[in-house]
Amino acid sequence: MDLSKVVAISGKPGLFLVTTNGGGKLIVESLLDGKRIPAFANDKISSLEEISIFTTGEDKPLKEVFVSIHEKIGDKLDFDPKKASPVELREKFMLVLPEYDEDAVYQSDMKKVFQWYQLLNDKGILDFNVEEKKEEEKPEEATAEKKAVKKAPAKKAAPKTAAKENVKAAAAPATKSTKKPKKV
Repeated sequence: MDLSKVVAISGKPGLFLVTTNGGGKLIVESLLDGKRIPAFANDKISSLEEISIFTTGEDKPLKEVFVSIHEKIGDKLDFDPKKASPVELREKFMLVLPEYDEDAVYQSDMKKVFQWYQLLNDKGILDFNVEEKKEEEKPEEATAEKKAVKKAPAKKAAPKTAAKENVKAAAAPATKSTKKPKKV
């Protein structure tokens, strides 16, 4: 699941997929209606890869929160985040992320997280099977990589005579210029 190409733009509804960049702007495609628009340098653009949720311990990256939603609730949300009561939103968020910071995570943040999850899942951007495969392969790959890595030979130090010559060359006075100064 790569969320680095998915961005939220302040003041614009929904999420956007970065298609191209250059010339001081990004061309983004709305995940809501598929329209392409420019996003300029003065727009407040946040990549979902960089967003995290405040918890009582270390902050949780949004990717991990999405994985938790998938594990606890499933592919389809069993409620509408827009119409859910504040109590229901807190209960669902507590189910997904029990250690979230209740003072720092607002109701609007909870709605966004659930709405973004549903939108990304509906568009097929969230692929949880890939995450599960990577976790299964990690222990095997780590041992294979350790066996395959060989120590590179250490670089030899430069001979002492060459180092002395470099010092002498640096200390030698610069030659005088053959140009005469101009008279004004």
